[in-house]
Amino acid sequence: MATIQDKISKLFPEASFEQADTLQITIPDAGLHNLARTLHDDADLAFDFLVTIVGMDWTDSLGCIYYMTSSVHGHSIAVKVSTTDRERPMLHSVSDIWTIAEIFEREVYDFFGIIFIGNKDMRRLFLNIDWVGYPLRKDYDMSPELNPVSIENERQSDGTDMYIENAEGKIEKKHRLIFGKDDFVVNIGPQHPATHGVLRFRTAVDGETIKKIDVYMGYIHRGVEKLCENLTYPQTLHFMDRLDYFSGHNYHHGLCLCIEKAAGIEVPRRAQYIRVIMDELSRIASHCLFIGTFCMDLGATTMLFYALRVREQILDIMDKTCGARMSFNYGCIGGVVADLDPDFVADVKALLAVLPKNIKEYNKIFTGNVITKNRMEGVGVLSRQDAIDYSVTGPSGRASGWACDVRKTHPYSLYSELDFEQVVMEEGDSMARFKCRMKEIEQSAHIIEQLIDNIPDGDYCAKVPKVLKLPVGKWFQVVEGCRGVFAVYIESDGSTKPYRLKIAPPCLPLAAVVDHITSGNKIADLITIGGSLDYIVPDMDR
Repeated sequence: MATIQDKISKLFPEASFEQADTLQITIPDAGLHNLARTLHDDADLAFDFLVTIVGMDWTDSLGCIYYMTSSVHGHSIAVKVSTTDRERPMLHSVSDIWTIAEIFEREVYDFFGIIFIGNKDMRRLFLNIDWVGYPLRKDYDMSPELNPVSIENERQSDGTDMYIENAEGKIEKKHRLIFGKDDFVVNIGPQHPATHGVLRFRTAVDGETIKKIDVYMGYIHRGVEKLCENLTYPQTLHFMDRLDYFSGHNYHHGLCLCIEKAAGIEVPRRAQYIRVIMDELSRIASHCLFIGTFCMDLGATTMLFYALRVREQILDIMDKTCGARMSFNYGCIGGVVADLDPDFVADVKALLAVLPKNIKEYNKIFTGNVITKNRMEGVGVLSRQDAIDYSVTGPSGRASGWACDVRKTHPYSLYSELDFEQVVMEEGDSMARFKCRMKEIEQSAHIIEQLIDNIPDGDYCAKVPKVLKLPVGKWFQVVEGCRGVFAVYIESDGSTKPYRLKIAPPCLPLAAVVDHITSGNKIADLITIGGSLDYIVPDMDR
């Protein structure tokens, strides 16, 4: 990282540097856009993957921390920018550099009230357009009288504001309509089985052809990040099961790793084996449910029952050890909350024995079907460059030729010791996204095979202080969830509670890219494309 720091310091002498677990550049807002452009475009840097934008309230200032990674070189960096203006905070947008930044900046605006100059869509993202205040500010008034629960129909945003900097450096506010005056707009959702949750697509159509989609989120926003600010670190863990409920183990793993890194806790070897096995069982179960529900969306209802057999088998295994079939709450700081059930090894081996036969059945019944091919091949094509630009990770990104599996690019826990292939396909269409998950089931089974007979004896959890305080500082951790990169940012003020806990889920970019890859397709293709992306609405809403 020294060479990166040297290069940036020469180009931007006003920048300062801080070495935490990720090198952080702090720069005045006036230089943010030029720095971002350099970080993105310079071939030696190539920070083309914007992982997340962390909105922050440091009480004396408001600002953002941008976490980005290079898909070319693999290195990561953070950029910090702030403003002391709390009445009308403004920062320059980077949405013309990373497309996904448009929706990331809308999220920051929604919760902190920071206006991004140059962002073409400064609307709230999750909260009602009539919401008063910005909930993640430290001085936010949480009295229910300020924002009473409404029983009226929601008002929708037919227009949005943009803030443009003119040649004289003055900021001008402009208003524009979301859709054209003559557009015919229909609602798909929020109550619709193929949206896989309470998600609403306002869709402009020309006959049956999609012209534009405006995604409405937040119907099940629960304020998880705000709640975490008033809870101890162990108390934050149970929320992880309630985001992407199929990635509960993986998300627990990610948050625990971030806390353990900050606290200097060494996890016992046995616990590491258990965590990885549970992660991969979750991945298989999640992909099986994807196969079943996706096929059902397309009318192949029978496949749902074929795929649910394996998922039920895995949930039975989880139930014996975790005591739950959905909200497991099994991972904990230092390891796992309980040891494995005596039947665990035998049950997992029984699962591994039937998987090859089941996968063969899936391919025979569905993948080779002529109707399947006509509805999926060449439909919803996402290029590799667009996958990176929209931060579409997981199987959906890898189906577009982007080798973005965190288990390979930034290995954690035992993954650097394991032999498995990163499944990458080139077509980028709905069929590739489907096949990618099918192949990942095989790779997850291969990972489990290497571990199941070699689980070491010893403790399943390290000794952790009853009252856990993290030192003052900031930490960032990424893991591979079932749907892509899951990131956690923790900023500590030295107390028992996180000053800021930011959750960056993979499903927000998956929903954000829908408009891009459905434009010009038929309405029926929206169901195919949305299903193939496999987003989970509670994950994006939080």
